[in-house]
Amino acid sequence: MAALIALAVAMALFGRGGWFNGLRRRWTDPFLPHISGPARLIDGDSLWVGIYEVRLKGIDAPEGRQTCQRGETTWNCGAAARAALGQMIGWQTVSCDVSERDKYRRLLAYCRSGSRDLNASMVADGMAVSYGGYWREEREAKAARRGIWASEFQVPRQWRDEHKQARE
Repeated sequence: MAALIALAVAMALFGRGGWFNGLRRRWTDPFLPHISGPARLIDGDSLWVGIYEVRLKGIDAPEGRQTCQRGETTWNCGAAARAALGQMIGWQTVSCDVSERDKYRRLLAYCRSGSRDLNASMVADGMAVSYGGYWREEREAKAARRGIWASEFQVPRQWRDEHKQARE
């Protein structure tokens, strides 16, 4: 009897039309070119928009556990980046223009909250570095010593490599 129950559960999860296959299909299905909805933060460059996990394209923010150094003071710049993104969004709906998926199956997108370009604003406020775009915003933030540019920090990609974090 237990074997029959186990077989029924396995078929429900993994059989044709099962829960796992439906989930796998969602990861590989073509993506919508535009999504919008309420946001839930993951970190300074990733969030959930409705049911979709989104990575802000062209930027790289410090990781959640990443710290930066201002003189003798250590501060959690990763948590600060997440908080900055949250303040930019507030309670507004987030709208994203999706361009592709990354290797983790997240949607890569340019997102707005109201009239604010979230990708550009994170770099302009010094809470993310440019990663394939937003070079002008980065130069200005660096020159004005805003956000992480007012401290010593590792570029998030290097920090992830040293701390063996898989997600970009």
